Amino acid sequence: MRLLHASILKEANATLTTSPSLLMIAASETLRLSLKIKELEEHQKAARNTLVCALNQLLDLKDLGTGAHSTRLAEWAVRIGRLIGVSEAEIYQLEVAAMLHDIGKIGVPDAILHKPGKLTLEERAVMQKHPEYGWSILRLFDSLEQASLYVLHHHESLDGDGYPAGLKGDDIPLGARIVAVVDSFDAMISSRSYRSGLPHDEAIRRLLAAQGKQFDAAIVDVFIPIAEKEVLNVFAATGTTSRVAL
Repeated sequence: MRLLHASILKEANATLTTSPSLLMIAASETLRLSLKIKELEEHQKAARNTLVCALNQLLDLKDLGTGAHSTRLAEWAVRIGRLIGVSEAEIYQLEVAAMLHDIGKIGVPDAILHKPGKLTLEERAVMQKHPEYGWSILRLFDSLEQASLYVLHHHESLDGDGYPAGLKGDDIPLGARIVAVVDSFDAMISSRSYRSGLPHDEAIRRLLAAQGKQFDAAIVDVFIPIAEKEVLNVFAATGTTSRVAL
């Protein structure tokens, strides 16, 4: 796209002259070409958004229910990002990362992904590769480089006990820290074939207990009021109730 922009602007500049009439023509042509560039950028943006939605749908087909989970995460992540002052350019990267944080599960065998019981150590090692698989997909798109890093590191832990790189504290990208909080909360309250989701109060208790250890304390503090406000709708969507017994 950058080379195309340069080519178009070079074409416009080639028409410049000192003749007033030709200067007017050149100005008109420059305006036309600028509008063309804007149109191409809009088309590129639309294509990128379509691609993101297609990948999310593909993941949902691989792991039924993941699509709705990812959409919730994207909404929560964007709200947290705006509340803590993340720029709009970074908000888009955050939204994509939250929506596609599990896209790497496409590379995980169904036998592991849908296993009804506890995973073995070997199976868990395979499952823990999914952030790297996701990064390897998204990094191929220049416009999603930042989102790919958020996906890569969304299972890191503030104390360095996470994966895949064992990053600590602020070395973990902010977007990844945000996704980690909302992903963990939604996973805790969601019912699975092999277990029931946790009650809202217990999920909140676990988030608070892990502040400063697994999760960024400031992000947890911003997220909890969002979770409290939407508790009934969220539990209905996850197939759980706020009064599920432990």
